[in-house]
Amino acid sequence: MEFQYFDAHSHVQDKDFDKDREDMLDALAWMKIGTVAVGTDLASSEAAVALAQRRDPVFAAVGQHPTDTDEAFDEAAFARLAREPRVVAVGECGLDYFRADDVAAARAKQVPLFEAQIALAAQVQKPLMIHARPSRGTMDAYREILDMLTSAKREYGDALTANLHFFAGGLDEARAFLDLGFTLSFTAVLTFARDYDEVVRFAPLDRILAETDAPYVAPAPNRGRRNDPRAVQAVVAALAGIRSEEEEVVRQATVENTVRTFRLHKPERP
Repeated sequence: MEFQYFDAHSHVQDKDFDKDREDMLDALAWMKIGTVAVGTDLASSEAAVALAQRRDPVFAAVGQHPTDTDEAFDEAAFARLAREPRVVAVGECGLDYFRADDVAAARAKQVPLFEAQIALAAQVQKPLMIHARPSRGTMDAYREILDMLTSAKREYGDALTANLHFFAGGLDEARAFLDLGFTLSFTAVLTFARDYDEVVRFAPLDRILAETDAPYVAPAPNRGRRNDPRAVQAVVAALAGIRSEEEEVVRQATVENTVRTFRLHKPERP
């Protein structure tokens, strides 16, 4: 399938889409909009894979979010899922200290979980889908993820790649992740906030992805409503406006970047 747009991160397998999922996916196929359905625990990862196996606009990422579930990480189950042909990434996984009352305790719990998924991604040679949310007023989660991935990169080399989902770090963090060869994806936050304009202008065009994080983060003027992957068009338009580049150039680049990052030319329907 040739894509006109690609939403690098959504949760279209979630219950928020139960009433109209098939109609929405029909619309995505007609509009040639692809998406990666991203798991946050075992059940949602299995649902993402099942959806990707039967609907052409959808690929899957499988992983365990650092805070969305307290279930134990089932290494065997995730390894089986990660090897499925329609699975293109491991995650979303990472570190999230935003609501932690005790960051040290959160770190002790989350770091081993993230380490297990780094190892899995390197083993199956599929990129990580990184979730990072620092504690208020800091960049601690980003800096710690950076340290962990820098170390892992020395161990695994080119077998380890990553996309920083919903990137909300600063210029220093962006530069460091880009120096490791990773990509950054941006959401429709760009349509109503100016906090990330400097990073968007700084990042090379060939390292930027567009995402919706649907059903979350609807673009202006639809804030507060359920989001869906069609809103990736608004993200591309915002990226182009911030960068003062032609929207068509940015559209084409974000599609090509996503295809390359997730090796979408390789996975075939089983």
